[in-house]
Amino acid sequence: MTKIQKLNEGKTKQIFELPDQPGLVLVQSKDQITAGNAARKDQMEGKAAIANKTTSCVFKLLQESGIKTAFVKQHSDTAFVAAHCEMIPIEWVCRRVATGSFLKRNPGVKEGFRFSPLKMEMFFKDDANNDPQWSEEQLLEAKFSLAGLTIGQCEVDIMNRSTVAIFEILEKAWATQNCTLVDMKIEFGVNVKTQEIVLADVIDNDSWRLWPAGDRSQQKDKQVYRDLKEVTPEAMQMVKRNFEWVSERVKLLLEPQASSRVVVLMGSTSDMAHCEKIRKACTSYGISCVLRVTSAHKGPDETLRIKAEYEGDGVPTVFVAVAGRSNGLGPVMSGNTAYPVINCPPLTPDWGSQDVWSSLRMPSGLGCSTIISPEAAAQFAAQIFGLTNHLVWCKLRASMLNTWVALKLADKKLQACSL
Repeated sequence: MTKIQKLNEGKTKQIFELPDQPGLVLVQSKDQITAGNAARKDQMEGKAAIANKTTSCVFKLLQESGIKTAFVKQHSDTAFVAAHCEMIPIEWVCRRVATGSFLKRNPGVKEGFRFSPLKMEMFFKDDANNDPQWSEEQLLEAKFSLAGLTIGQCEVDIMNRSTVAIFEILEKAWATQNCTLVDMKIEFGVNVKTQEIVLADVIDNDSWRLWPAGDRSQQKDKQVYRDLKEVTPEAMQMVKRNFEWVSERVKLLLEPQASSRVVVLMGSTSDMAHCEKIRKACTSYGISCVLRVTSAHKGPDETLRIKAEYEGDGVPTVFVAVAGRSNGLGPVMSGNTAYPVINCPPLTPDWGSQDVWSSLRMPSGLGCSTIISPEAAAQFAAQIFGLTNHLVWCKLRASMLNTWVALKLADKKLQACSL
């Protein structure tokens, strides 16, 4: 891979074109650490590798969840390949806990105040003027045009909504390490090939505040460097250790904290196509899915034996009963297991309106739900597992965002046609 032209250089990274890979760039991290818009800056040996490792892991987590980003792949210890974007000159800041500059701009608010919903702010990237805070109206009036896309209300709404989703995904992930994501700044760019708004730039230890156990005195982010009264070799070693702590922990965010499994029980192989839709949807959430054939009417002993197979190994399980006509499978399962059971009957045009009542009308003491759509049944199972598996929850959260964005873009296109 040949680096030719330097496209841009910031305080902590350089951007190079990749002539043999049109539409892609190389993002090269630097060993420099800065604070106060570079009023303070120092060299920290190894920072480039630490920052690149952190960013690569964070972007992998977000991409695997379903968030659109510019990240393509890690190239080396200190660089990664990304889609070429024209950057929108706005830092989007999302806050869960009041601290830092927010307290200076909002006197009377106590440190530690918890924002729920999240507090959103935006700042125009202008070092000479200390990155002034902007309102949404200022951003709209700027009428930025990047890679052929004019930033209007639709685009602002998408970035706002995306920032919240990205924060919540990372917040959920860091919670698995007993670490509070206090606040975070991110940037978006317009992909020069697709004209899509995507998460771009980097997300590393310069981008957020992290408080282990919610305790500010244990902070592991760049605030430690900002707070130094004097920059000494010993102090810089302490800062580096904090950065290394984050880069090691961030790898763990990609690992599931709990296993999960959906077991689909079908009354007949004639329901296979219906069940395959459930399995495909489960796979999209990262959930393993097993298909079995059994009839609660014709072989209740075998049905209960199969059930026992999946109760004895300690893997959290959701059973999905696929049975048409008179559905005895779901009720029998629900009456004999403490695990969740979902009825997902394969309804047919001729008798479907009558058959569905065998899934809806349950005897007392049974708690199985009924969901007609196979994809929705898988989604409901994912929502159950998402309570304890952050990777499943992150996929659900990203899916919500992507559905919202698709509707927003469809409405924009329709309005343009109407005009």
